[in-house]
Amino acid sequence: MTLAGKGAWIAGTDRPEIETIRIGFMPLADCAPLVMASVLGFDELYGVRFELSREQSWTGMRERLLGGQLDAAQALYGMVYGIQNGIGTGQCDMAVLMNLNQNGQNITLSRTWAAAAEAPGGLARLVQEGQRLTLAHTFPTGNHAMFLYYWLAAQGVDPMTDCQVVTVPPGQMAASLAAGHMDGFCAGEPWGQRALRDGAGVQAASSEQVWPNHPGKALGTRAAFAATHPNTCRAMIAALLEAARWLDVSRANREAAAEVLASPAYVNASRETLQYCMAGRVDGAVWRGHNGLRFYADGEANFPWLSDGMWFMTQHRRWGLLRDDPDYLALAQQVNRIDLYREAAERTATPLPDATLRSSTLMDGRVWDGSDPHAYAQGFAPA
Repeated sequence: MTLAGKGAWIAGTDRPEIETIRIGFMPLADCAPLVMASVLGFDELYGVRFELSREQSWTGMRERLLGGQLDAAQALYGMVYGIQNGIGTGQCDMAVLMNLNQNGQNITLSRTWAAAAEAPGGLARLVQEGQRLTLAHTFPTGNHAMFLYYWLAAQGVDPMTDCQVVTVPPGQMAASLAAGHMDGFCAGEPWGQRALRDGAGVQAASSEQVWPNHPGKALGTRAAFAATHPNTCRAMIAALLEAARWLDVSRANREAAAEVLASPAYVNASRETLQYCMAGRVDGAVWRGHNGLRFYADGEANFPWLSDGMWFMTQHRRWGLLRDDPDYLALAQQVNRIDLYREAAERTATPLPDATLRSSTLMDGRVWDGSDPHAYAQGFAPA
């Protein structure tokens, strides 16, 4: 079936270069924009069709994206910048087209370690007594690793020397914790909720507590794909902006999305757990899920802020994943395709910010605004 005549870009040079876009996603609550854009037909509204591929691990997704089996992906922000800088893989120029969500991750610990973490300095005291944490994240350069490391360091624990850190696919986190294979993990929902409801773990901190309104997953692709398919990328962004706006309109929409996501084709978790993760509270007129999950927020949650990309590079530098300081701003300007996003935002009447950097205060009181990334990265004392 052809989509000619259905899309918002169908004439002249604006027509998408391809109609079917192969997009990878992970079974997480924050895959909702991709799934609902496909289910509700927002993709066809812009002349494209999303062919969604449920991936099993971030490593597998990375390889399929780099190998061309996927055109784009719901990607870890830090993973995109890890590829860009050749950390743990061959270097490939990448593109961040938009942010898909903010917040919605959590740090879950076993009951023993969670009790220790409740007291100031409790984790550090256990480590000083000779105990050693085994903790899991989902990808070495990814969001969960960086948030987990940041949180541990703020507790006086050095993740590089005081812990054994392992990589586990998100869908296996709760079961691995229940089996005693590790003491805790950082992952996206609903897997923290699964551990809590199974009695295996306790939420020690939400990622929103580490960095309020932090970047979540990004819509990532290879820079070469964005260069040869700019109209397709604009259509993809526009469709996802429509889906994100729909998700933030009402609790009813969030609950309807949770019912869709519960399917084995998507997240394969209970509807009740997903509804809790998706529809937690309202902030003004905007619905925010458990742990502050935001999908649209008048475009604030979607804009590809340069400072967001730069922050992950400062943390890669902090933890020795980058040997030298990159040109933070130049790389962020290269990777984050604000030009494509801006054009799609204008087509969907999505508000745009006045600046490309934003200011945030993280859990340790440090202010991150992207103005001096070198000093920021060098300013962290050892845990």
